[in-house]
Amino acid sequence: MAARSAPSCHLRLEWVYGYRGHQCRNNLYYTAAKEIVYFVAGVGVVYSPREHRQKFYRGHSDDIISLALHPERALVATGQVGKEPYICVWDSYTVQTVSVLKDVHTHGIACLAFDLDGQRLVSVGLDSKNAVCVWDWKRGKMLSMAPGHTDRIFDISWDLYQPNKLVSCGVKHIKFWSLCGNALTPKRGVFGKTGDLQTILCLACARDELTYSGALNGDIYVWKGINLIRTIQGAHTAGIFSMNACEEGFATGGRDGCIRLWDLTFKPITVIDLRETDQGYKGLSVRSVCWRGDHILVGTQDGEIFEIVVHERNKPFLIMQGHCEGELWALAVHPTKPLAVTGSDDRSVRIWSLVDHALIARCNMEEPIRCAAVNVDGIHLALGMKDGSFTVLRVRDMTEVVHIKDRKEAIHELKYSPDGTYLAVGCNDSSVDIYGVAQRYKKFGECVGSLSFITHLDWSSDSRYLQTNDGNGKRLFYRMPGGKEVASKEEIKGVHWASWTCVSGLEVNGIWPKYSDINDINSVDGNYIGQVLVTADDYGIVKLFRYPCLRKGAKFKKYIGHSAHVTNVRWSHDYQWVISIGGADHSVFQWKFIPERRLKDALHMAPQESLADSNSDESDSDLSDVPELDSEIEQETQLTYRRQVYKEDLPQLKEQYKEKQKSGTSKRRERAPGNSIRLHFVHGYRGYDCRSNLFYTQIGEIVYHVAAVGVIYNRQQNTQRFYLGHDDDILCLAVHPLKDYVATGQVGRDPSIHIWDTETIKPLSILKGYHQYGVCAVDFSADGKRLASVGIDDSHTVVLWDWKKGEKLSIARGSKDKIFVVKMNPYVPDKLITAGIKHMKFWRRAGGGLIGRKGYVGTLGKSDTMMCAVYGWTEEMAFSGTSTGDVCIWRDIFLVKTVKAHDGPVFSMHALEKGFVTGGKDGVVALWDDSFERCLKTYAIKRAALAPGSKGLLLEDNPSIRAISLGHGHILVGTKNGEILEVDKSGPITLLVQGHMEGEAWGLATHPYLPICATVSDDKTLRIWDLSPSHCMLAVRKLKKGGRCCCFSPDGKALAVGLNDGSFLMANADTLEDLVSFHHRKEVISDIRFSPGSGKYLAVASHDSFIDIYNVMSSKRVGICKGATSYITHVDWDIRGKLLQVNTGAKEQLFFEAPRGKKQTIPSGEAEKIGWASWTSVLGLCCEGIWPVTGEVMDVTASSLTSDKTVLATGDDLGFVKLFRYPAKGKFGKFKRYVAHSTHVTNVRWTHDDSMLVTLGGADMSLMVWTNEMEGYREKRPCDSEESDMDSEEDGGYDSDVTRENEISYTIRALSTNIRPMFGIKPHLQQKEPSTDERQGVVRGSRPPVSRAPPQPEKLQTNNVGKKKRPIEDLVLELVFGYRGRDCRNNVHYLNDGDDIIYHTASVGILHNVATGDSADMSATAPSIHIWDAVNKQTLSILRCYHSKGVCSVSFSATGKLLLSVGLDPEHTVTIWRWQEGAKIASRAGHNQRIFVAEFRPDSDSQFVSVGVKHVKFWTLAGRALLSKKGLLSTLEDARMQTMLAVAFGANNLTFTGTISGDVCVWKDHILCRIVARAHNGPVFAMYTTLRDGLIVTGGKERPSKEGGAVKLWDQELRRCRAFRLETGQASDCVRSVCRGKGKILVGTRNAEIIEVGEKNAACNVLVSGHVDGPVWGLATHPSRDFFLSAAEDGTVRLWDIADRKMLNKVSLGHAARTVCYSPEGDMVAIGMRNGEFIILLVSSLKIWGKKRDRRCAIHDIRFSPDSRFLAVGSSENSVDFYDLTLGPTLNRISYCKDIPSFVIQMDFSADSRHLQVSTGCYKRHVYEVPSGKHLMDQAAIDRITWATWTSILGDEVMGIWSRHAEKADVNCACVSHSGISLVTGDDFGMVKLFDFPCPEKFAKHKRFLGHSPHVTNIRFTSGDRHVISAGGDDCRLVTFSAQDRPTY
Repeated sequence: MAARSAPSCHLRLEWVYGYRGHQCRNNLYYTAAKEIVYFVAGVGVVYSPREHRQKFYRGHSDDIISLALHPERALVATGQVGKEPYICVWDSYTVQTVSVLKDVHTHGIACLAFDLDGQRLVSVGLDSKNAVCVWDWKRGKMLSMAPGHTDRIFDISWDLYQPNKLVSCGVKHIKFWSLCGNALTPKRGVFGKTGDLQTILCLACARDELTYSGALNGDIYVWKGINLIRTIQGAHTAGIFSMNACEEGFATGGRDGCIRLWDLTFKPITVIDLRETDQGYKGLSVRSVCWRGDHILVGTQDGEIFEIVVHERNKPFLIMQGHCEGELWALAVHPTKPLAVTGSDDRSVRIWSLVDHALIARCNMEEPIRCAAVNVDGIHLALGMKDGSFTVLRVRDMTEVVHIKDRKEAIHELKYSPDGTYLAVGCNDSSVDIYGVAQRYKKFGECVGSLSFITHLDWSSDSRYLQTNDGNGKRLFYRMPGGKEVASKEEIKGVHWASWTCVSGLEVNGIWPKYSDINDINSVDGNYIGQVLVTADDYGIVKLFRYPCLRKGAKFKKYIGHSAHVTNVRWSHDYQWVISIGGADHSVFQWKFIPERRLKDALHMAPQESLADSNSDESDSDLSDVPELDSEIEQETQLTYRRQVYKEDLPQLKEQYKEKQKSGTSKRRERAPGNSIRLHFVHGYRGYDCRSNLFYTQIGEIVYHVAAVGVIYNRQQNTQRFYLGHDDDILCLAVHPLKDYVATGQVGRDPSIHIWDTETIKPLSILKGYHQYGVCAVDFSADGKRLASVGIDDSHTVVLWDWKKGEKLSIARGSKDKIFVVKMNPYVPDKLITAGIKHMKFWRRAGGGLIGRKGYVGTLGKSDTMMCAVYGWTEEMAFSGTSTGDVCIWRDIFLVKTVKAHDGPVFSMHALEKGFVTGGKDGVVALWDDSFERCLKTYAIKRAALAPGSKGLLLEDNPSIRAISLGHGHILVGTKNGEILEVDKSGPITLLVQGHMEGEAWGLATHPYLPICATVSDDKTLRIWDLSPSHCMLAVRKLKKGGRCCCFSPDGKALAVGLNDGSFLMANADTLEDLVSFHHRKEVISDIRFSPGSGKYLAVASHDSFIDIYNVMSSKRVGICKGATSYITHVDWDIRGKLLQVNTGAKEQLFFEAPRGKKQTIPSGEAEKIGWASWTSVLGLCCEGIWPVTGEVMDVTASSLTSDKTVLATGDDLGFVKLFRYPAKGKFGKFKRYVAHSTHVTNVRWTHDDSMLVTLGGADMSLMVWTNEMEGYREKRPCDSEESDMDSEEDGGYDSDVTRENEISYTIRALSTNIRPMFGIKPHLQQKEPSTDERQGVVRGSRPPVSRAPPQPEKLQTNNVGKKKRPIEDLVLELVFGYRGRDCRNNVHYLNDGDDIIYHTASVGILHNVATGDSADMSATAPSIHIWDAVNKQTLSILRCYHSKGVCSVSFSATGKLLLSVGLDPEHTVTIWRWQEGAKIASRAGHNQRIFVAEFRPDSDSQFVSVGVKHVKFWTLAGRALLSKKGLLSTLEDARMQTMLAVAFGANNLTFTGTISGDVCVWKDHILCRIVARAHNGPVFAMYTTLRDGLIVTGGKERPSKEGGAVKLWDQELRRCRAFRLETGQASDCVRSVCRGKGKILVGTRNAEIIEVGEKNAACNVLVSGHVDGPVWGLATHPSRDFFLSAAEDGTVRLWDIADRKMLNKVSLGHAARTVCYSPEGDMVAIGMRNGEFIILLVSSLKIWGKKRDRRCAIHDIRFSPDSRFLAVGSSENSVDFYDLTLGPTLNRISYCKDIPSFVIQMDFSADSRHLQVSTGCYKRHVYEVPSGKHLMDQAAIDRITWATWTSILGDEVMGIWSRHAEKADVNCACVSHSGISLVTGDDFGMVKLFDFPCPEKFAKHKRFLGHSPHVTNIRFTSGDRHVISAGGDDCRLVTFSAQDRPTY
């Protein structure tokens, strides 16, 4: 059956007719070689006009929609659409891929642009955010990404004259971007008054920050910076689609069909109107223009490309044309000439010459065309139309013959009969009409058998029959010309068909996939002569099959290029070409047919390369000629490495279960046991499913892996060392070329690859993030810098890494089938090969992608399964071993020859200097010469050759060989059976290591008095192991069945073994010969136990839920224990041999009496008291604590108790071995945990003297021996970690400050909510009531020319009358009062030798110069990290964070290259950045509770420490991974894990952490070595290490006393100290930040002060001070001087001097203050308190003049009347009280305002003191009379009042201050300047905004100023309007802006 293989001929793309002009712009350019580059469908085309030749780039898998040309004009970047679209950068000469950029965009890539030197590429996505992304395209690496705009972006360009600047434009916007660090920051272009806000379609950048852009209305907009400066109107009459800049100037092209050329200053040069030229037509629209020298290229909407020579501009030359927009369905070929006819929904029919590659005729019809046919004589052309008519034309001159309309639905198919007499016309209404040609197309017949639309027709050769296909997939036959249906199969059998274009029928069965019933094949055409069939389908694929192909799922060759559905395909008349047409891409592809004989030469010329592989595709038919898979490989392909629960899932699982368990853990639990265990030796090697995983290291040790352990075995000393960094099965291992580093890859949800050093066994780098489920192959490059890896996900992803940096370089999908090996080319680091099932691929790196080519087998062989591969002695040569025992030799990608090497698969091969060594399933090691000509020597692995020094026994001769390595004069061999052998060149073989073979290992028993143990496994062997230092297998015996359990008799003479078939046997423990065997049960025997003492009874437990008791002497069954509801898992005897304790699978704990087996009920309390001979039970009160929180998903499978009954060891399903104290009562006991096994630990046993613990792994088949280290005996070494699943509540101490800091929740400005609980409708949403004027029909502002009314008074009394009024233009941030000490630490530092101090407050980073008191500042919004230069305040880099909520700690590394940040998200993510590039290196969840500080060690770039709530972690950065160790407390008695607040460092890896209780802990590495008790009396908040002399400063919370102080200076060891007192006058000092410079200590306190302390004289100098606690609500400016007052929640009122920039005075009131006010003369101050009291002070003496408390809740505003007579007090009790000050300090209330609807916000007096306006919490403003308190309702009267001040946020005059985005957040405060024409506001977003006053229209224009964190609570102008003061809510800061006037014009 030939259809089983793909046809051996081939198609080559020769020409593409068409150009994509619709929906694309700027996609047509000249390359440096004067070729023209553009794209159509999914193909990039390079057209050479000189040679009239096309080259094709076919690396895309879907429609290309964007293109950019590199500045050197040889490289091209194209972007495609699709679910996972990618960008290809390719070379226009060779049309080979240079780089692939992927995995970032979705939907598609809309625009691309290279920067000036071509290093970077920017791309814009089609996703909803229109993401903008900057790439380093050579490395395939994304540098930065940002959301572009909410609407479509049409064009993007780099500013070629300024570095790091870009411009993008699109729907109604233009944006100017700057790239800094990894952050792209946009600024929107300001259209202003110069032009209309509209859609910008294209742009070009010029010098001097100028940008030219083309708009939708045909104007050109010119931008300078971000502002629109002028427009060039009417440049085009409609939208400008394309703009191209060249040396001479700019070219623009528009929808009006004109091209305009402009010079460099955008003065017009010339216009070319294409519509007026000979080739032009109405409606021509230009989509792309390119100007080079005197040539202009133009691409149009309808798919033409014109070339215009400038001096003959009215004669454009048409170089390419295709169909316009609309589906393309009709295709016919001329019967005798090389012509093709196409017709489309664009209503044109076109005739193409296949020889000249040109359009030779075109005719426009009335209707869209759906099908075409040419009569056999080539004279008539019939066209079927969409409206149901058909037209016949003469081919020569395209004149109409007839036009007939008999049908209403579209005509989809028509064909002339072979004798030329009839025309069959198939319609969508399910009928076929037959017309006579000679009779002027008279209708002869009708075929009506179909029930669905007609899709295909074919005539028989004698024109007597017609076959049809319809939409249901039915195939029907009709007799011609009458149209009677043929029912009998017999009649049709012999018919020969003239053509075959039907998709259903026996001959074309094979074109359909095996198991699908879809109809996505649109067209076929059979070539009878060449015996091939070509098909076209909906996926854009053209396929070549053999013809006929009868069996479903035939093999084929496939060709891509079309993007969407291919609607039709036909052979040319002489079968030289195939023509295919695309529906949506309306392109016509012409393919050259290359028959078999010419194929070889053709292939060697140009092997096809593309990302989607085009040569041949595996389809799913059963290959008869491919050999059966070898049984071993078969087994291996069926292995699955998926886990139910991955270890990565544990933390989340724990959290979930903890929530449920919260209540149960109140009991105080036992500590973890004092003993610990250490892995000592592992028996086992993973050979059954891994290959080439065994190597010699530099110093001749042997490295391999088993379970989750990397093992280094020293064969001289017979010892092992272990790499325990993995937590699940290791699947592959590779060794560095220098043989000192090893890479291992493991199983996992996000599996990691560890690169570690074989000397120190420390990890150097950990790679993860790109594979799924596991990593099955790794390989180092020859220079050792790179690493390739393959995953076991469904597409077997191949990844190339720079492993030291931990960066992914490239990634690609490998293959559907399993890949076994990856090898990097030793000569070219960018090349590699992968080999696997039916797979051999040769890859090369292209940027972020890899491009693979399948090995080309040719006639030499079949595509076979490859098991191993190596490179040869040149970069071209490669060798692979197959599953049939051949070695294939490859040159480049071609198979050169095959050599038979082994019987059965070749599993391993190794290249030597001069030759190769191979190993196979036949157990033979073969040495070959360097060309595989001769086999030089073979070694058979046989028992007879075993040398006497072997550490075990070979189980069988010729075991399957899985790994081979050479070195040190030996050949190292690893076998499938888990043995490692060393073959001497002269022949003897030494066995070094062995373990169980494949199959679960469950049975384990230790000898009663010797250091040996027995194991039994599903591999049907029973083995005895020596646990003493010789570590070898002493004996082995093969069993008939696998076994599950075994047990030594008490005297050690007999060994009982339970088997899987329900039988068990007893063997002699020395010789392993049978003593006796029984077979009483059907299911597995799960546990077997001798009774203690003499071993009289044997209890045998089975999965049938019974326990049989046998008398050993008489060999009879004496009892059966019944009553278990499930299978039995564990059995234990009591000391007397009378009682059995039993565990079952249903988690029952049962007791039976021996020997009869009677069930006993024993209360759990009693069960403890019974003396048990052994304890392996996992149930019961004594071991309640061993079940983890996640007990529902993982079982504890085994336990074993030491003979002194103190330590219980357990093994569980996740591979953990844990030690608990016994008895482990209470849930979730504390434990020590060890990881080495990969999946479930099936059994654990202590040896007879408790000196060792032996554990057995189920699936990893390894036997691990651990030594027990008793309490007290301690070397420093890592046990995995001591932890328990539930953290205990006890925690060292409590401190209000710490708790508060821990509980603060930070809001992000963008999400901030209102600080006042207001209700009601926002003012800009309220309906306005008409004013009196309006009621009378007079429009406000247009008074009658002569008015009787007196002139309307001023809105506001102004105090600088006479001066020319000038509005305020700008505010400049001048200084900030305050420092953030409340919840931040270590945020004050000295710079350059102690002259400047740096600290931060609100969102302003401030540089404070000590000498002058100047402040400069920078603003930023969170959460992002800004790195800036303190000397010139320039931002160096901005890191857009992955931290949600905020960043709570940052630290630079020793060299300053790396930055560490900690987030405030729930996981408290720790992230490391390479901040100059803005690249995130590594990120990992830090801890589930708050981390306060994380700092790098001052001498390291890779080690840092984090401290927080009950945690200290010591971190190492390995490559891109962060490894952490918890601090270990157990060395010190009674040490508890406390909350740590600060960290400092000493020499020799010492770390100091400050705790909440005032102690300082000293750590060596990660182990606590001493505690400095009570270093401070309160929490230690800050620590600082001086690098110069190593002295350490600590700062804490302490009451000042004689000897103690809140700041202490310590020596390097923290032994001696000197204390400093801060003379702040507070009851207790609380230091939040310390820093030490030359002889001075800088201290930041909780009270928002920064103090400098001299070390010699301990003198204090306060540098900065501010309010301690916010919000600062009260703010008042002095009526005449530049002073102002502030009042805050911290109970202080402070007086500040703006000129001297300092605090002049401070009054403590004892209660939180809410508002302050100066009297008009400035001699008195009124203060309103939160408790309802108010106080009046005299300014001169600060004495209290009077105070009163008439209200119980907070006073919100307090005001003196302008005549100083009245005092108005507004409170949150919805009231305003009036007091008459002339009556003296008794302050009796004279009246109050009634019916205020809500709490009072602000109040203003009128200038005549007669009225008061009140703004309230329900967004309403009221006016009252003074002093009567009567509510004034008359709007006209209100309009006439002149106000003394205006601080109201409500009222028509200030309607414009409410922004659109204020759903949640409010405007809190406002103030009108004394000049009465400017207005400033403060809002909940922390913005200060400047408006003109009045601003009655909504959403008024304004300027914004940053400087506060969220919530500005109050704002005021100072006298003379020189400054604006604003007060902050959360940040308790006062910010001063200086006001800049607008110059008067």
